[in-house]
Amino acid sequence: MRIVVLAKQVPDTWSDRKIDLESGMLDRSASEPVPDEINERALESALQYKDAQKDTEIVVLTMGLEDSTKTVRKLLSMGADAGVLVTDPALAGSDMVQTARVLAAAVQKIGGVDLVVAGNEATDGRGGMIPAMVAEVLGVPVLPGLDEVTLAADGVSGTAQVDGGTVSLSAPLPAVVSVTEKSAEARFPNFKGIMAAKKKPVDTWSLADLGIQAGPEAAGVRSVMVSATARPVKQAGPKVTDDGTAAAQLADFLAANRLL
Repeated sequence: MRIVVLAKQVPDTWSDRKIDLESGMLDRSASEPVPDEINERALESALQYKDAQKDTEIVVLTMGLEDSTKTVRKLLSMGADAGVLVTDPALAGSDMVQTARVLAAAVQKIGGVDLVVAGNEATDGRGGMIPAMVAEVLGVPVLPGLDEVTLAADGVSGTAQVDGGTVSLSAPLPAVVSVTEKSAEARFPNFKGIMAAKKKPVDTWSLADLGIQAGPEAAGVRSVMVSATARPVKQAGPKVTDDGTAAAQLADFLAANRLL
């Protein structure tokens, strides 16, 4: 079985993320780039199947800047077998539709893919539609937002939370699934895995290699940022000194601000 795990390099989740006020886009140079944590959980779901089925091949696929190889190598050190980075100047500022087109083309170029596993949403965008869009382009079923994944030689199944309950989903292979933060806890790469990752193959592909045109300029329609302003500096609120009338002062404040 060949499994592709979609990955994304994002600004450190625990850092202070900033928006570029000129472009309206996330300033990716403002904080340390790291693999999105949800991608590690997606990889763990694939690795657990590989632990039982040794002939399984896991390929990490990402689209981004050239330094996104750092993310690929990190996931290789956890146990993935190979990596693919799609990078091209024309892709800067791509929306979800263009991103999905590129990722689907890369999956097709990898070839022989039985399952695509992704996180349900990236922490730097929260769009949450890429897995479904990739499935649509590939023409295969999608199982979105799984808390648990069960993979077999001929199909994949899992459970997902919906309003008022839990649903069980299943589909034959090939398919696309996305996992939530409730899914498998990612393993830590050991020293052996870190050293082995340095020798594992990582291919770098351009749009020309994929044989497609994509990116903002190739989009039929796209949104345009017309203005952006910095978040106002937080102002200190009024202080209440308890001189015996603190309760009354608090009540007056809430009433004045129509919070009662």
